[in-house]
Amino acid sequence: MVASWVQFGLYTLLVPLFQYIAVEATGRRVTGVLAGASEQAVLAELEARRLTPVELAERGDSVGAGGFGGRVPIRALGESYQQIADMLAAGVPLMRALRLLGSMKSRPKLAALYRALAEEVEKGNELAEAMSKTPRVFAPVHVAMVRAGEKGGFLEQVLARMATLVVRQAALRSRLVDAMIYPAILMVVGLVVGLVIFAVFVPKFREVFTKTGGELPLVTKLVFAMSDAVTTYWMITLGVLIAAALGWVVALRRPDVREWWEGRKVRLPLLGGLIRGYATARFCQLLGSMLANGVPMLAALSIARDGTGNVLMTRAVDEATESVRQGKSLAEPLLASGLVGEDVIEMIRVGEAANNLDEVLIKVGETVEARLDRMLGVAVKLIEPLMLLALALTVGTVAAGLILPMTQMGNMMGK
Repeated sequence: MVASWVQFGLYTLLVPLFQYIAVEATGRRVTGVLAGASEQAVLAELEARRLTPVELAERGDSVGAGGFGGRVPIRALGESYQQIADMLAAGVPLMRALRLLGSMKSRPKLAALYRALAEEVEKGNELAEAMSKTPRVFAPVHVAMVRAGEKGGFLEQVLARMATLVVRQAALRSRLVDAMIYPAILMVVGLVVGLVIFAVFVPKFREVFTKTGGELPLVTKLVFAMSDAVTTYWMITLGVLIAAALGWVVALRRPDVREWWEGRKVRLPLLGGLIRGYATARFCQLLGSMLANGVPMLAALSIARDGTGNVLMTRAVDEATESVRQGKSLAEPLLASGLVGEDVIEMIRVGEAANNLDEVLIKVGETVEARLDRMLGVAVKLIEPLMLLALALTVGTVAAGLILPMTQMGNMMGK
C-alpha cells in the first residue's frame, strides 16, 4: 500500500499535469486536470473519453492566460489565415507555410507568433494544439475549427472560412469605431467649452453679482454651483467621478447587475437595435462557420455562446443548447429571448427543416451586418444633432443664469 502511494507520488512529480477545458457530446463544459507525458497523450485521453478540448495548458500555465507576449490586430490575423489557406491550396506544406509567415518583416508580432507555432508543429504537435497555447490571440472558436479541419482533412477550407469570418468581424468593428470618431470629437469639444465657461467666465460674473447683493434666480444658483464644482471643489468632484466609475466597474462584475444593465441597453430606441444586431451577427457567423467545418451542433453552440459578447445572448444560447439536447428546435428559444428578429428566426427554421443550417446562418450573419451598416449610419446622423443640442442647452443655461440677474439689476436701477 505504501509502495503504491510512493509510486503515485513519483508519477505526479515526474509526469507533467495538464489543465483542460473541454465540451462533452451533450454540449456541457467540463474542466479538470490530467497527467500525461505530452499534450498529444492528454488529447488522446480526452478523445477516448469523448471530450472535445477547447483549451489545454500544462499546469503552471493558466488556461486562458496565453503564452504570447503581444496582441495581434484581428484583421492581420484573418489575413494570415487566408495566406496559409492559399499556400496549402498551392501545394505548400503546412510547416513551410508557417515558416514563411514567421519570416515576415512588416509585422514582427505576427511573425513571432507564427515562428512559435512552427516550432510546436515541428515537435510533432498538431496546429490546433499549438494555437491553444496562446488563447489571448487564438480564440477557442478558432482552435475548435482548426481541430475539426485537421481531423477531417479539410484544413485549407477551414482556414479560408476563418479568414472570411475574422476579416468581416474586423471590418464591422472598424466601421463602428470610424462612425463614433466625429461624435467623440464633439463630446470632447463640448467638455472643453463647458470647463472654460464654468472655470473662467462664470466666476467673473459672480464677483459682480456678489457686490450688488440681492436674491439670485434658481438657474443662476445652479450655474454657480456647477462653477464651484469645477473650480473650488474640483478635487472632490474628481474623486466622486472616479469613485463612481470604479464602483460601476465593480458592480458590472456581478452577473445580476450586468444582466440588468444589458437588459436596459437592448431596450434603448436605436442603440438597442445595434447591440442586438451585433450579437446576432456574431452568433450566426460563429455557429454557421463551425457547423460548416464539421463541429458537432452541441459543441459548436457551447463554444459560440462565448463569442456573442452579450450576456443576454449567452443565456439565450444556453437555453437553445438545452432545447437541441432534448431534440427540439434551435429557433424557438432564440425567439423567446427577444434578441433575434422574427425574420432571422424564420430563416433559421427553414435551415433546420432543409438541413442546411450552416449555410443559412452564414447568410443570416451577412444580412444582419448589412442591416447594421444602415442602422449605424442613421445612428450617427442622429447623434451629431443631439450632441450639438446638448451643447447649445448648456450654453443657453449659462447665458440665462447670467443674464437674468443683470436684467433684475437693470430693473432696480430703472426704478
